[in-house]
Amino acid sequence: MIRWLTRAAAIAALTATASIHATTPVYGYRVVHTYPHDTSAYTEGLFYKDGYLYESTGEAGESTVRKVELESGKVVQRHDLPAQYFGEGIVDWGQHIVQLTWKDQLGFVYDLTSFKQERTFTYPGEGWALTRNDQHIYMSDGSAVLRVLDPKTLATVGSILVTDGDQPVLNLNELEWVKGEIYANVWMTDRIARIDPATGHVKGWIDLTGLLDINKLPDPSNDVLNGIAYDAQHDRLFVTGKRWPKLFEITLVPPAR
Repeated sequence: MIRWLTRAAAIAALTATASIHATTPVYGYRVVHTYPHDTSAYTEGLFYKDGYLYESTGEAGESTVRKVELESGKVVQRHDLPAQYFGEGIVDWGQHIVQLTWKDQLGFVYDLTSFKQERTFTYPGEGWALTRNDQHIYMSDGSAVLRVLDPKTLATVGSILVTDGDQPVLNLNELEWVKGEIYANVWMTDRIARIDPATGHVKGWIDLTGLLDINKLPDPSNDVLNGIAYDAQHDRLFVTGKRWPKLFEITLVPPAR
């Protein structure tokens, strides 16, 4: 998504928060493996299921839902959104895929196997990203608040204010449920917040500085880190970005003591 906030301003805001709450642990990373990623994919949502990546892409006239081979990066199935919609986050629930749009306050529900649209739903405000556990779907809208959705009705049934110490964490973007935590890209930064869903507190940061030099990409102001997927069966964590040429499997490196 294209937001009218400079990268420098976003990083400055996050840095200020982190400097106030210096006791929040910051994890590094180690790259385990790299995979090809379609550079036409303006990644807005990502999840892993049954050996495949499922990805949603944005930009009006270019928005899609895709099923992607992990090893090759090949798109094996694709649904194109009507040109007026800017696609955002996706999540699976049962035999369905749920997708948001950015500013249209409209979401889509597809059959997981065929990608056939089955219904729509509405919500107030913007839609950015989705993830889930076994009970609820969680939604970001670019603020410091995550919405909790009923998976059947997709109505909002609760909310979580995300804070680092006592400071709200703004620009929460792509989400993933990982071992009882919600991982969230913070838009326009190189960091992922590890959020306790019970309290909203940031338990730690993942600093992905240096993972990919976005200044070498065609549009570094927009082609930023965004996209987290987790393979729970094999404990594999994947990250990528908008129009990035690579998807990375990483493992976390604990902070030095």
